[in-house]
Amino acid sequence: MRLALNKEWAVGARIGGGGFGAVFEAESADDEKAAVKLVPKAPGTEREMLFTDLDGVRNVVPVIDSGEHEDQWALVMPRAEKSLRDHLEKRGQLPIDEAVAVLTDVAEALTDLKDREVVHRDLKPENILLLGGRWCLADFGIARYAEATTANRTFKFHGTLAYMAPERWNNQRATSASDIYALGILAYELLEGTAPFTGPSAHDFQDQHLHGTLPSLATAPPLLAALVTECLYKAPQARPAAGNVLARLGQIPAAALSGGLAALAEANQGAVARQAEDDRRASAHTTEADRRKALLEAATTSFAFIADAFLTTLTAAAPSAEVGKEKQGGWTVRINDAQLALSGPRETVLEIWRSGSTPAPFDVIASATLSLKVPANHHGYAGRSHSLWYADAQAEAEYRWFETAFMHTPLRPVTSTTAPFALDPDAKSRDAVSPILGLQQVAWPFMPLVIGDLDEFIDRWASWLAQAANGRLAHPSHMPERSPEGSWRR
Repeated sequence: MRLALNKEWAVGARIGGGGFGAVFEAESADDEKAAVKLVPKAPGTEREMLFTDLDGVRNVVPVIDSGEHEDQWALVMPRAEKSLRDHLEKRGQLPIDEAVAVLTDVAEALTDLKDREVVHRDLKPENILLLGGRWCLADFGIARYAEATTANRTFKFHGTLAYMAPERWNNQRATSASDIYALGILAYELLEGTAPFTGPSAHDFQDQHLHGTLPSLATAPPLLAALVTECLYKAPQARPAAGNVLARLGQIPAAALSGGLAALAEANQGAVARQAEDDRRASAHTTEADRRKALLEAATTSFAFIADAFLTTLTAAAPSAEVGKEKQGGWTVRINDAQLALSGPRETVLEIWRSGSTPAPFDVIASATLSLKVPANHHGYAGRSHSLWYADAQAEAEYRWFETAFMHTPLRPVTSTTAPFALDPDAKSRDAVSPILGLQQVAWPFMPLVIGDLDEFIDRWASWLAQAANGRLAHPSHMPERSPEGSWRR
């Protein structure tokens, strides 16, 4: 194949590539040897996304020719000796002085890029090439191009997960601080022979980058270990700027410190490690708060569909019923002396649900109460109530609304006007769903409420409401009414 760009290039064998292009040998008519990367065009992308003009930036692989070929962009670059990935696969863990030299070359490039307000976005050993005795950055704009053509999670197909900064996992914009985080991952890998976070799944990588504790640097001297740790702070604003990283790399001594200076460097490293742990905890708290906020919004939305479908079906069958609207989408339906009430969803108080000696077996985001009340009969029975919980009760991280109910343990007879009864997610209900026998037990299986498939749920409560309206609602003949065993994860 021949490419007619500013020069004419004869394209040879494929020598590499990634998710957004393939690299081939190339040679010009005047015998200049090079490498050409062919990147598919995609709707909504522009040629300028693939940077070709980075004059004045140190340690970058220059684009010596570029243009279009059929449905592809063509970028011609000098032929590099090898990638840093190739070097690491042969050498493994690098000596301190060599690792510092590699990091210095990369930090010089990042310093100049920050001055030009350019973010690389995809810093990793595959994109660092040995050219003219210096380690140089390549593939500028490829990650930017990827972001414009695909969803964020497609990064999992391109080997970048190990280097993605926490803010990227939160779908925030990449900045120069994101490149510094990737540099910190790279530094750790050069010094220890492996990346600090190794997945293997995308979910694992996300959890490790957002919440994980950085494994200790066993080989690095204190000044270098402190610098790497700072680059890997979870909060982007806490990471050092590229110029600061470059200056500090130049201060890493060739020989180990001794005496008071060594003690001071150790103390500084300890302070940085403590700050990293504080930073990790803050990141985890923020991430968890954001996660629960999004789940609460989902719970509220799905609850509205359930509540509306329930009320519409009941009032269609009993158009003369007295209907009242409550807060947060709740309602009441009254027929004769019977009242069926659905409360609006309430956010779970996490500290109450999770605190205590008995661990919570699953997560609960929100809860509501569905109650049927009648005047107490001669046995004192005044109705029943069930709990509706938005939880991952049956499969971890799979949240939906569940119906359940509770009862007092038969080992300790307690007179109750309501049976079974609802409980909020708290210490009592947590004990009920734990393996430890408590004063309350689950009296109704955790039954998922599926929007569009609520017939059994609505019909059952409509039947109980009819019994209550006719004065025939009675205490269940046995408890639990339906076996709850195996309906939730312990």
